[in-house]
Amino acid sequence: MAPLVSILIPAYNVADWIEQTVGSVLAQTWKNIEIIIVDDGSTDDTLAIARQFEIHNFVQVISQVNQGATAARNHALRQSTGDFIQFLDADDLLAPDKIEQQMQVLLQSDGNCIASGAWARFYRDPNTAKFEPEPLWQDMRPVDWLITAWSGNWMMHPAAWLVPRSIAEAAGPWNEALSLNDDGEYFCRVVLASQEIRFCGAAKSYYRSGLFGSLSDQKSEPAYLSAYQAIELSGQALLAVEDSDRTRGAIATLWQRFVYETYPAVRPLRQQATAQVQALGGSQLAATGSPLFERLSKWLGWRVAKRIQGMIYALGYRRWLVYLKRQKSDSQSTSPISTPAHG
Repeated sequence: MAPLVSILIPAYNVADWIEQTVGSVLAQTWKNIEIIIVDDGSTDDTLAIARQFEIHNFVQVISQVNQGATAARNHALRQSTGDFIQFLDADDLLAPDKIEQQMQVLLQSDGNCIASGAWARFYRDPNTAKFEPEPLWQDMRPVDWLITAWSGNWMMHPAAWLVPRSIAEAAGPWNEALSLNDDGEYFCRVVLASQEIRFCGAAKSYYRSGLFGSLSDQKSEPAYLSAYQAIELSGQALLAVEDSDRTRGAIATLWQRFVYETYPAVRPLRQQATAQVQALGGSQLAATGSPLFERLSKWLGWRVAKRIQGMIYALGYRRWLVYLKRQKSDSQSTSPISTPAHG
């Protein structure tokens, strides 16, 4: 019998999107799956919509008091029984053969590999997603993968991975103390628990971006603290595997990027991050940004440029919120990758 794949979906106030997300899972060509949805105390119709999918005997819906996405993922993971783990946020999508493509690769490995896949961002219509190759889109060793990701500010969004349960267990649970970059810290441990990352270009996932109120949009002090702690923990994990000039350089770059991205907020954390950069031997990372930022930085320095750019973006962001409110009543575009059929 084909191995069982557990698709784990944390859900919080995603009534507009969860039906499309689950539909993309039901359309998977890999048929031996279980779907576990953990509603994290939603105040909209998310739970009611999710319950409708329990007509399938392989779908389990769990409701918990609001504890955060990491707690919901851990709850789903504890309830799962699959040989392989697929994490999926409740507003993202999978191509129909995403899991099958990765399973074909993993079943040919020795069991110590994890699979990554091609991914692209979209806002409302997944048909607009553009899959553009990045340096991480290749087979890589764990340390090389992290160095490449951190040095170049590349990422692999959570739904792009498929992980054998044995590796997920070796990596440990999601850190429930983190809210921002919790996925980066978790998958750092997953990567380091593997022997190789196998990239599957035909395994596609779709990352919905631009949602107001999403965790990645947070700019509060607790969110910045979470990002700081995630870097600290990830750096410690990498150094425990390889303490070298190249790993120290990659971690220093993470800290330097934190300094640039958080300015002018959380000064104490920025000062600590700067001390980390120096302790690791320094970083050559320069402050970069939009063409406007580059021009302002050249004339006024990166700090002043960052403040001016922040004010300009704040004005544009408010206009974007008005636009979203106007668009919310529009019907969602029909996705060619999500059909509710399941054998």
